[in-house]
Amino acid sequence: MAMNKVNINSDAELKDRLVAINRVTKVTKGGRTFTFAAIVVVGDGKGVIGYGLGKAGEVAAAIAKGTETAKKNLVKVPVLKGTVPHEVEVKYGGAKVLLKPAAAGTGLKAGGAMRAVLVSAGITDVIAKSQGSTNAHNLVKATIKALSEMRDAYQVAGDRGIAMERVFNG
Repeated sequence: MAMNKVNINSDAELKDRLVAINRVTKVTKGGRTFTFAAIVVVGDGKGVIGYGLGKAGEVAAAIAKGTETAKKNLVKVPVLKGTVPHEVEVKYGGAKVLLKPAAAGTGLKAGGAMRAVLVSAGITDVIAKSQGSTNAHNLVKATIKALSEMRDAYQVAGDRGIAMERVFNG
């Protein structure tokens, strides 16, 4: 899996979406200590996405830490006419993700953690299915892994060393 790491200097165009927030309890001699873990996805809506996990004593601080981590882990994914270039199935941990391209006007047929990732990437028409674990961490990682494994037609033409027209016409 070759993830295309991206460096973006001006993060003004990046929008963050909160995927999940989890309250974690630690029992100590003095009582219970509560902390929060937040999973955040950032994206520019044009194929650049990243995810991050932030942990802190307050919700706002956890979200801020998650956003900063997500901005450090940006990857570029191909978006073709608002959908994905081809079908892909990926497994990460216990989560299995299937992404299929869809015709314009279909909408985003995805739920939960997958929807946040796809919206942040700028994908508007796709059919997505998640099987196995519903763990938000693994679903986000599996979706980003699936998107980063996709290749657009220009990439295929370059890999094969042929003209762009020959990719579709055999």
